[in-house]
Amino acid sequence: MRSFLAIFFALFLTLPVHAASAKGSKVSRGKRSKARAVVDAAVVQKAAFTAPLDADSNGAAVIRVQILLHRVHFSTGEIDGVYGANTQKAVSALQSSRGLPATGIVDAATWENLQADAGPALVPYTITESDTAGPFAKIPEDMMEKAELPELGYSSLLEALGERFHVKPQLLARLNVSKKFNAPGEEILVPNVVTSPLPRAASLVIRAAERTITALDKEGRILAHYPASIGSDRDPLPVGSWKILGIRKNPDFSYNPALFWDAKPDHAKAKIAPGPNNPAGVVWIDLSKQHYGIHGTPEPSTIGRTQSHGCIRLTNWDASGLATMVGPGTPVVLEN
Repeated sequence: MRSFLAIFFALFLTLPVHAASAKGSKVSRGKRSKARAVVDAAVVQKAAFTAPLDADSNGAAVIRVQILLHRVHFSTGEIDGVYGANTQKAVSALQSSRGLPATGIVDAATWENLQADAGPALVPYTITESDTAGPFAKIPEDMMEKAELPELGYSSLLEALGERFHVKPQLLARLNVSKKFNAPGEEILVPNVVTSPLPRAASLVIRAAERTITALDKEGRILAHYPASIGSDRDPLPVGSWKILGIRKNPDFSYNPALFWDAKPDHAKAKIAPGPNNPAGVVWIDLSKQHYGIHGTPEPSTIGRTQSHGCIRLTNWDASGLATMVGPGTPVVLEN
């Protein structure tokens, strides 16, 4: 594996994000955060189709749809209960793969199709002593301060559980408002995102305009679909046909400020320790295009919503899932 592992890892250039409105509700923008403070887990479990779900939707039905999408390997990034662009793209890809009109809107037919893999959307999980043992530490933003840490672990148990169950930590807390996350033996409800292993992918297609990665079988059928943060105006995606050279799990990160246009003047070369909050996340998938790779991220909420410094970023769980499907020689097509 190359020593310049993450030369172009994804620092974040935030793009405008349009907040979804509360469909079917008279809740104003100013009052929405208070209205969303608690999510009734029982309602999520029993959520039924009453109207199409689209960019104006949020709440229990959306949470259920997002969980079911994850279970069939059509990722929405973080499960957050809001029908954003990542959810729309996942729904559209699922519809296309199953012979439904690819509208990106959950209609009755799409809802019924997803329920074929029904079962509880939320399942109980008991917090263990190992969970609460950590260690947990606040992760500094400055790269030089990161370099002083022996590992880039989780900042809290809530963050760790959010990654394990593909859910926004704040939503996990809202689903379990009366629970103590620092108490071994405490039973909480978590998204039921356990999936069956996927077969080896014949190829990957990465689309910059859509900000997605699609894993295909040898007949061109979709095996898995992920939202991604891909390139920028300064570091555009290198369009073309490449291949995977190798995979490195739990990578460290070699930081060279000379290679980053937004590095601070007082920064120096440094090695950043491994961990889920490492800039490259928990896995690096090396591409034959020099300096480029597919990798995880310490900021799952930014995936599909921000640009990168050239590489292709996924949530840590999606990067880990993709890594099980590919290997040296897997073709990768990069498209605008």
